[in-house]
Amino acid sequence: MRAIRVASAALLGMTALTLTAPVAAARDDGEERNITSFGFNVSPTTIAAGGRVSLSVNGCKSDTKVSSGVFDTVTIPKGQGSATATVDWDAKPGAVYEVTFQCGNESGHTDLTIATGRPDDPTHSPVHRGVKAGVGGSASGFDLGEIGLGAAFIAGSVGAAYYWSRRRTGEHGG
Repeated sequence: MRAIRVASAALLGMTALTLTAPVAAARDDGEERNITSFGFNVSPTTIAAGGRVSLSVNGCKSDTKVSSGVFDTVTIPKGQGSATATVDWDAKPGAVYEVTFQCGNESGHTDLTIATGRPDDPTHSPVHRGVKAGVGGSASGFDLGEIGLGAAFIAGSVGAAYYWSRRRTGEHGG
């Protein structure tokens, strides 16, 4: 009878662990769904500080405002499909900036990554750095909230299994 209690507690614990895994996996996909009635694009998606990016939009029936923390706000007039923006020279190499396209009451966004080098400019010397190694398979790190929630689920499942197995034993007198 003891083997059944241990097996059921283990099964309940594994079930709780399995149910918490999809939540963690869903957060790591890196893509937020961007559904809009208009299309938008930044090209290239990785650019050096000081470089120029092409901003394009289609299907917007009004002026489109494009903003980011790495370049001045650009307005693409209704009827035009694109514009360009110059990335700030002080943009942090390796950083990812959000670019927001605002069309009427709708907005969509995409990411713009800053490369580690700089385009040719006599006022700035090139930046040379070695490869950053040792990160491993994931650079996302630990989320203490998710770890705590998972541990609470497991502890609760084991506790419930223990409670129900002890209660059942007490009812049968054995």
